[in-house]
Amino acid sequence: MKLMTALVNVALNLSINMDNTQRQYEAERNKIIGKRANDRLELLLQKRKELQENQDEIENMMNAIFKGVFVHRYRDAIAEIRAICIEEIGIWMKMYSDAFLNDSYLKYVGWTMHDKQGEVRLKCLTALQGLYYNKELNSKLELFTSRFKDRIVSMTLDKEYDVAVQAIKLLTLVLQSSEEVLTAEDCENVYHLVYSAHRPVAVAAGEFLYKKLFSRRDPEDDGILKRRGRQSPNANLVKTLVFFFLESELHEHAAYLVDSMWDCATDLLKDWECMNSLLLEEPLNGEEPLTDRQESALIEIMLCTIRQAAECHPPVGRGTGKRVLTAKEKKTQLDDRTKITELFAVALPQLLAKYSVDAEKVTNLLQLPQYFDLEIYTTGRLEKHLDALLRQIRDIVEKHTDIDVLEACSKTYHALCNEEFTIFNRVDIARSQLIDELADKFNRLLEDFLQEGEEPDEDDAYQVLSTLKRITAFHNAHDLSRWDLFGCNYKLLKTGIENGDMPEQIVIHALQCTHYVILWQLAKVTESSSTKEDLLRLKKQMRVFCQICQHYLTNVNTAVKEQAFTILCDVLMIFSHQIMTGGRDMLEPLVYTPDSSLQSELLSFILDHVFIDQDDDNNSADGQQDDEASKIEALHKRRNLLAAFCKLIVYTVVEMNTAADIFKQYMKLFNEMIQENGYNFDRSSPTFSGIKELARRFALTFGLDQLKTREAIAMLHKDGIEFAFKEPNPQGESHPPLNLAFLDILSEFSSKLLRQDKRTVYVYLEKFMTFQMSLRREDVWLPLMSYRNSLLAGGDDDTMSVISGISSRGSTVRNKKTKPATGKRKVPEESSSSDSMWLNREQTMHTPVMMQTPQLTSTIMREPKRLRPEESYMGVYPMQPEHHQAPLDYKYVDDRRGTSLMEDDEEPIVEDVMMSSEGRIEDLNEGMDFDTMDIDLPPSKNRRERTELKPDFFDPASIMDESLPFFPT
Repeated sequence: MKLMTALVNVALNLSINMDNTQRQYEAERNKIIGKRANDRLELLLQKRKELQENQDEIENMMNAIFKGVFVHRYRDAIAEIRAICIEEIGIWMKMYSDAFLNDSYLKYVGWTMHDKQGEVRLKCLTALQGLYYNKELNSKLELFTSRFKDRIVSMTLDKEYDVAVQAIKLLTLVLQSSEEVLTAEDCENVYHLVYSAHRPVAVAAGEFLYKKLFSRRDPEDDGILKRRGRQSPNANLVKTLVFFFLESELHEHAAYLVDSMWDCATDLLKDWECMNSLLLEEPLNGEEPLTDRQESALIEIMLCTIRQAAECHPPVGRGTGKRVLTAKEKKTQLDDRTKITELFAVALPQLLAKYSVDAEKVTNLLQLPQYFDLEIYTTGRLEKHLDALLRQIRDIVEKHTDIDVLEACSKTYHALCNEEFTIFNRVDIARSQLIDELADKFNRLLEDFLQEGEEPDEDDAYQVLSTLKRITAFHNAHDLSRWDLFGCNYKLLKTGIENGDMPEQIVIHALQCTHYVILWQLAKVTESSSTKEDLLRLKKQMRVFCQICQHYLTNVNTAVKEQAFTILCDVLMIFSHQIMTGGRDMLEPLVYTPDSSLQSELLSFILDHVFIDQDDDNNSADGQQDDEASKIEALHKRRNLLAAFCKLIVYTVVEMNTAADIFKQYMKLFNEMIQENGYNFDRSSPTFSGIKELARRFALTFGLDQLKTREAIAMLHKDGIEFAFKEPNPQGESHPPLNLAFLDILSEFSSKLLRQDKRTVYVYLEKFMTFQMSLRREDVWLPLMSYRNSLLAGGDDDTMSVISGISSRGSTVRNKKTKPATGKRKVPEESSSSDSMWLNREQTMHTPVMMQTPQLTSTIMREPKRLRPEESYMGVYPMQPEHHQAPLDYKYVDDRRGTSLMEDDEEPIVEDVMMSSEGRIEDLNEGMDFDTMDIDLPPSKNRRERTELKPDFFDPASIMDESLPFFPT
């Protein structure tokens, strides 16, 4: 192919020389007879003749290479060769477009876009990008574009991200060449990719979106380019961005939209003055104002642009973490933060005043001070605007009880209360005054609320709850220890236990607030030189709080129980023996180990509230069926509860044998699935796959310390094996036990066994097996075979290898040779302890049963498929069948496994390759009598004697996919 490229370059130079010679000849011949030089004319004719002969010779060589090499190698079994062919033909078409840029050659690139290998598809797209980039060539690509446009659009969803990125970039070039080519549906298929988690794909889609919707300017805007704010030309573009965001119906992902367009639309996204004007200023004459929904979207987008400019890294899920900024990027970051602070230090109080009653808008606006350069409040003499901001925040705290709003206010105070800046005293005084009022109000309301002999009034309960919400939200980010909130919360919780009629929300927030009290006191004791009295006081409060949470585990309200359970797991984890790590031995008095009754209650909560039927948790509080989103949320909640308890198991805060009790729930789920689907269920069904996935996730919670979890894992396998063989098949021993498929689930825990324990479990498994079971190879016995293999993985040499009969290779099944046992080895000390394992020493020395050697599968190549006469194609390019090659299924299949076209066997396999070895030998031995097109270079621009290009013919063997139609007539 490189030789062909060199020949194309020579042919191009010859063509240029012939054109120059022809022009010189015409110019000389057109002179008057007196001034005409006949010798020069003869010399030019001779030179043209020589060039013509050279060009004919080059054409013959190019035809030989193209027909003898390219036509067959672009379908080669090796992907690298196919990629080289497409790369080189792209060079030919770009270098010598007059000769090669036509449908006769473009069709090869179009067909190869269906290649199974991503690198080949990638070469097709990059080759086409070089052509579409040159707008002068667009007219020659019209037929190709209309034929293969749908394929290019579909490749934006390619399984290979690099291919998808280049497909989007190619569509962007197509869009620039002609906007009419892509339909609205085609564009929408690219638009939604701006929300992709893969950043290169999203950025490419963002550039496409920007070129389509934002790059064009109306001629009327030329006169207002220097206007700013609401009258700037960016105003309409900002509105367009808001409209697109709302129509995409992905309102929680504004950060991803902003990040996708950040590189190509930076000036638009950083026009915060325009965004601020659209929110604060009145609309101009004839201009429609923004709706409430549009204003919310604009505020969210504005917040995301400010965060992107201040932090200089993509949102969560779009990058691998914070990267080191260059000097230029750091300077841009500082300039942007200065610009943000100078603008919104003045505008933010006005925005908060306008939208103070709207929780969603206020929550987003209150996050802006986190990205301020607080020094500008002093250097820019903006203290009065800071006071206005603090007044607005105080008013918002008094107006709202929404948790998100209150936490946003708390975070804003935390951002402003930075001791490094001179505004700290001013903000600290405002914060202290606010907390003083909240604490005094809470104590006063609580005293009236807890009066004996009186039923709590609903208004009093609401006042207590709203005040408690505010205090809890602030206690999350601020140390409120000097207000001594433990006592009042303890009285509130204790009264709830005694009377049993405390509103659930009050209990939930009181538990949360008390939890914050404990954590802040622990931080204070850890960081400073604490006295023994401080430790004892914290120890007493912590243990009293744990007892309160334990009482609330039996509350009638589910939300209260879940809150108590979550907080209790966190406290037990924090105050476990791990608290003394890092040289903090002075905290030993705080170590708290739960007693057996508390462990039992925690386990009972998990069994009663996590391992429940999905339908039992689908009803909302008012008895109505929740929608699908609520079901997913409930599932996540149960997973979080289970994860909180599993952490206690992993860190040995609770006994290890509780892990076996949890594992038994998988047996329960398995039984429920059998009751629903019967014993002959499909092991690839979503239900069974879901149980297996849960088991895999549960196995991950045991961590990497196998010695720590040794006993628990051993009990899991013992109980699982007994359960799998518990129900014999009524049809006899030739059929598997009814619960045998459970071994598939149990195999997820095999990797957590020590190597010597794997051998012990394997011997225990053999006690339940018969000799006939070990010889079975049917699909119904696959769970047993896969489980045995999982136990033998990484085992000792004295353990016989077990072959499942199912090879991981699709082409052949190989016999796995085993080493004979040379004698009994000494069992390691760990596997022989009678108090830690459930098998004795003698059982570990048994030799596994012999397995029948599997039958080898032949690797003889199958006969290639023949093209049936009725499958021949008719179209612009007539074809004639060939005997030595047949078209193969060469469609691109979206399979993440990425199967190779060429296995590493001794002989190639026909099924997944483009041609057999015999076909290749025949191709090399054949002459040049191929039924393919001839390369006919275009005539020189002034040579009228050259013929036009001939229509080409193409053989069926070159078709990548039998379903591919040809170019339309």
